[in-house]
Amino acid sequence: MDAGALERHRQHLLALKAEILAAGDIAPEGARRDATAVGNDEDAQPLAEMSQSIASSRNKNRAGTLGRVVAALARLEEDPESFGLCVECEEPIADKRLGLMPYVDLCVECQQAKDGPRHKSGRKHLRDFR
Repeated sequence: MDAGALERHRQHLLALKAEILAAGDIAPEGARRDATAVGNDEDAQPLAEMSQSIASSRNKNRAGTLGRVVAALARLEEDPESFGLCVECEEPIADKRLGLMPYVDLCVECQQAKDGPRHKSGRKHLRDFR
């Protein structure tokens, strides 16, 4: 990979890192909206729990992506000649894939092998719960 492409990827990674850090964690909503309210709203509790679960999941995914971005920046600094090569098969990762996700370290084929085969759903309609 030429020096210009490496610098573009480095700038993209730094921008992603700054964007993730600037966004910060999503604060989970509390179960009670009004601390002075008396009684229980049975409909609000499941919604609050779902909101907390979604916020927690987003924070976990954001932290994972940040870790991958930091690791990619370290790979780029330590060994720029191997940046953009799959860590499994050492083949070049497609430019389109690196352009979209400059923190990836596997090519499409190795990523698919790692993820395993996709399971075909037996559902034919949205309302088919078998």
